[in-house]
Amino acid sequence: MKVPLSWVREFVDITASAEEIGARMGLRGLPLESLEPHGDDVVMDFEVTANRPDCMSIRGVAREIAAAYGLPFRDNVAWRDSFNRIVDLKGVTIPVTIDEPELCGRYVGIVADITSIGPSPEWMQKRLQSCGVRPISNVVDVTNYVMLETGQPMHAFDHAKLAGPAIVVRRARAGERLTTLDGKARALTADMLVIADADRAHAIGGVMGGADSEVSAGTRRIVFEAAYFNPQSVRATSKTLGLKTEASMRFERGADPTVANFAALRACELLAEIGAGAAAGTLSDVCPYSATPVAVTVPKASVEGLLGMPVPDTDVERILKSLGFEVRSASAKATAGHAGWEITPPAWRVDIRRKEDVIEEIGRHYGYEHLPATFPGVEQAPPPSDPRIARDRRVRTALLGMDFSEAITFAFIEAAAAAPFQDGRPAVTLANPLSEKFAVMRPSLLPGLIDALSHNRRHGRPDVSLFEIGTRFGPDGETRGAGVAWMGLGSADHWSGDRRAVDFFDIKGVVEQIAALARVEVSFTKSEAPYLVTGRSANLIVNGRRVGVLGQLDPSLAERRDLPPAEEIYVAEIDLDAVTAASPIDTRRAVSLPRYPFVVRDVSILVANTLSADTVRGTIRSAAPDTLVQVREFDRYEGKGIPDGKVSLSFRLTFQSLDRTLTDEEVQAAMQRIIDALTRELQATQR
Repeated sequence: MKVPLSWVREFVDITASAEEIGARMGLRGLPLESLEPHGDDVVMDFEVTANRPDCMSIRGVAREIAAAYGLPFRDNVAWRDSFNRIVDLKGVTIPVTIDEPELCGRYVGIVADITSIGPSPEWMQKRLQSCGVRPISNVVDVTNYVMLETGQPMHAFDHAKLAGPAIVVRRARAGERLTTLDGKARALTADMLVIADADRAHAIGGVMGGADSEVSAGTRRIVFEAAYFNPQSVRATSKTLGLKTEASMRFERGADPTVANFAALRACELLAEIGAGAAAGTLSDVCPYSATPVAVTVPKASVEGLLGMPVPDTDVERILKSLGFEVRSASAKATAGHAGWEITPPAWRVDIRRKEDVIEEIGRHYGYEHLPATFPGVEQAPPPSDPRIARDRRVRTALLGMDFSEAITFAFIEAAAAAPFQDGRPAVTLANPLSEKFAVMRPSLLPGLIDALSHNRRHGRPDVSLFEIGTRFGPDGETRGAGVAWMGLGSADHWSGDRRAVDFFDIKGVVEQIAALARVEVSFTKSEAPYLVTGRSANLIVNGRRVGVLGQLDPSLAERRDLPPAEEIYVAEIDLDAVTAASPIDTRRAVSLPRYPFVVRDVSILVANTLSADTVRGTIRSAAPDTLVQVREFDRYEGKGIPDGKVSLSFRLTFQSLDRTLTDEEVQAAMQRIIDALTRELQATQR
C-alpha cells in the first residue's frame, strides 16, 4: 500500500519524517523513495498483510500512525456539513433491491449530475499516481480516490444506460454473460453475485463493472455505488473468473460494513469540489446486514501472561481507544475473578475475534522492545531425535563422498512417469492436483532423478551422478528410500587410463557401500523390474527379502524422458527403512588390530555359466572354517579354451585367526574342504 505522507497529515498532525514513521511502525516495504513527479511529497510503501484490510486505505494507515505516536486522529470532521446538505437534498433517487442479503449485506446508491467528463485536477492525479493508480477521468478518479482514502471500493454507472429506475442485487442467471470494463466477455454462474437493472447485469459484485454502463464522454448523470459484499463470495468469484482487482482484494479480505454511506457521500463531496458535478438527490441505503461487533473480555492477568511483561492500565486503555476500540472496565465476575476490560472492536477490525487478538494489539503498540530478556523455562527434556535423521545423514555423507550430487525433486509427479515404478500397486492420486504433471504421489524416487538427468543433459552436462533421499508413497503408506542415477563416465578423466563409461558394477558398488553402512549381509538375484534391462539388473536381498533394485535403465523409458536411448544409464533404489529394520542392534565396540598375519589363497574353477557368483560365494562360505574372513572374485572368463556353457571364475580367499598364526596345513585343509564342496554341490572343476 503506497501512502503519500501529505495525505496522512490530513488525518493526523504528524511532524516526523517518513523514515522515522517507517521505523516506528515496524512494517516492511521500505526503503522509502522520494518520487520526483510528486514534488516534495514522500511516499511510504507499506506491505499490508491479508488479515489487516483496514490498513488498505490512507485513513486506516493514518489511524495506526496516530496510535503509534500517541496523537489524536482527525477523521475530517469538516466534511460533515457538506454531507448533511446532501443527505437532506430532495431530488432523484435510485431504488435498490437486494435479493441475496447473505451475499450483499449493504448497498448504497446515489445519483449525481455531471457537468462534463474530463481530466481530474492535477492535485488529484498526482495523489493517484503516487499510490500507483492511473488517472482516467474526473468521475472514475473520484471513485478511486475514495477507495484509497476510505478503503471502500466504489463504482459509477451511466444512469442513461440503465433500464428502468431500480438497481437489483441478485445472482447471475443461467447462461448469463457480461463484458467487463477490461473488454472481456465473461460467462457467469449462478453462485456469482451481479448488480443488474430490470433487463441485464451491469457489474460483477465486488469484482468489476460492466462495459455496457461505463461512464463515457457523453455521460450527464451517474449512479455512485458503494456496498458491502460477502468476502467468501467475492473470493470465489474472483478465483473462478481469474480476475483480481483492487476492489476484490479489499472485499475478499473483509471491508468495513459501516463505511459505504460515508464513501458515497464523500464521492459526491469530491465531485462538487473539483467542479465535475453534484449530487442530484439523497442516497438510497439498503442494509439487511447487522454490523454489531462482538465484545471481548480481556482479564488484566491475561495481558501479562501472554505478553510476558506487565502493561500499565493507562497504556492499555490509551492504545485501544486510539485504535477505535470501545473500552469498559469489567467486573471481577466477568473476568474469572480478575480485574479487566470489556473490549468492543470497531467494525473495520474484522481480525479481532478473541482476547489474544486484543492483547496482540496492546503489545504491538506498547512496544515489543519492552519485553525483558529472559531464558524460557525448561520443564522437561526434549524428545529424542528421529533415528532416521542420523541414518539419512550417514547415507548422504557416504554418497557425497562417492562424488554424487544431491537432488531434491517433487513428491508428486505425472501419472505416466509413475506407472513403470508402481510394481503392480495402484498409485496414490491427488484429489485436486495443480496440473496433470503433479497428479500422483511418487511411488519411487527414480522418476524424479531420471528427469533431473534429462534436465542436466539438455543443459550440456553429459556426465552426471545424482542421488536423493526422500519419501515414497504407496497404498500401504510411506517409506524412506535412497535413489541413485548415473550416466556418462564411470570415473573421472585421467592421463593414467582410458575413458570408461559407467557400468553395472559401478552402481553395484554404490549399493554395497550403502548396505555396508547398515552392517547387513546382502545378496543379489535376477530382477524383472519393467524399467530395467533384463540381464543387466538385480534385486538387492537382505534376509531373504527384496529391499532394493539396481541396473541399467530401459532405453525406451530413457527415450520417453528425453534421454539418449543409445547411452547406458544406471539407476538404483534402496528401501532404507527395510535395511534399517534388518540391521543388527548397534553393539559396536573398539577392538585391537589383528596381531597375527593373514594368508591369501587363489582358486580358479569352471562352473556352469548360468550360476550366479553369489551362489558360488555362498557355497565357499558354508564349507569354509571360521578363519575365512574375506571372499572376493577377481576374474571371470569365457572364450577360447573354455567349454561351451561353462565360465571360469577366480576367487581370492583370505584366512586369518585372532588367536594364533595359521599353519600351511590348516589353510590347505580349509581349501580342500572348499574345493570338495564346490565339486559336490556345483559340479565345479578346479583349473
